[in-house]
Amino acid sequence: MKISTVLMYDGNPRAAADQVVQLEQAGLDTIWIAEAYGFDSPTLMGYLAAKTETVEIGAAILNVFSRTPSALAQTAAGLDNVSGGRAIIGLGASGPQVIEGFHGIAYDKPLVRTREVIEIVRAALRREVLEYDGRVFQLPLPQGQGTGLGKPLKMLTKPERSAVPLYIAALGELSVKGAAEYADGWLPFLYSPERAGSVWGEAIAKGTAKRSADLAPLQIAAGGMVAVGEDVKGYLDFVRPMYALYIGGMGARGKNFYNDLACRYGFEKEAKEIQDLYLDGKKKEAEAKVPMELLESCNLVGPESYVKERIAAFKESGVTNLQVAPASEDPVGLVRQLKEWVS
Repeated sequence: MKISTVLMYDGNPRAAADQVVQLEQAGLDTIWIAEAYGFDSPTLMGYLAAKTETVEIGAAILNVFSRTPSALAQTAAGLDNVSGGRAIIGLGASGPQVIEGFHGIAYDKPLVRTREVIEIVRAALRREVLEYDGRVFQLPLPQGQGTGLGKPLKMLTKPERSAVPLYIAALGELSVKGAAEYADGWLPFLYSPERAGSVWGEAIAKGTAKRSADLAPLQIAAGGMVAVGEDVKGYLDFVRPMYALYIGGMGARGKNFYNDLACRYGFEKEAKEIQDLYLDGKKKEAEAKVPMELLESCNLVGPESYVKERIAAFKESGVTNLQVAPASEDPVGLVRQLKEWVS
């Protein structure tokens, strides 16, 4: 089981990047760089590649709308080169608020688009001539579109690896099924190991049944806050605002993937209350409604023996890369400790 974390920063990611070097020395396997609608991931990933030696550097996530598949392939190839073969590209559909509001692109056919992006990126990294006739993408543009001067091309430079791991951030049944079928890895969010099987088990089984024998087993990166001690349960209150934001405010009523997930976990009443309060501007009240049971199941907070039990639960549910947010005055020491426990 690998150990990973997300690069956390407040304003200046360069300062946070310095800690990644220490985390790498402590045994961190993977560092994930978020993008959303802040700084772009690839720039920070390239910066980290120059400062580190062994840690895998992953984008979590690059959306499949605002860059063309070929541009994503160029990014994957470039990052894999400067990191010496340590890049991971996490892809996802994001959501309508970001795609239509920030990027000004219609949120259309996200599942089809994701699959076609992966197929094109893989072909480009193999330096195949790009000819593709999909439902979303056509390469080159067909006759009657554009100038008519487009011709099939292959990547000009030779990638470090002919295949860079491609992960999909997914929550819905169809998107998770797709991840299990054709992605190298899956990035779920608000992941409860005890509930994962009932929510996603069937989708993963269906996708795995159609998975190519050329692909390695699906990797799963999931986890949560980690705090070890006899009196640390109070740390869970620090993640209440994030849970309230996603369950209550990340999307509109009827179009919030995280609210849907909370309902599927069995918290329908609480999910509705959180959303109503959050969208009415009552954020503190929404935070108070986040069930402690949900917080406990998605995180690893408690005495050493309890945290070890949580690690076992995540591993038993299929997680191969434990995603941790260390809540400690010594995050480097905590990562070193966790690395021993998962070995």
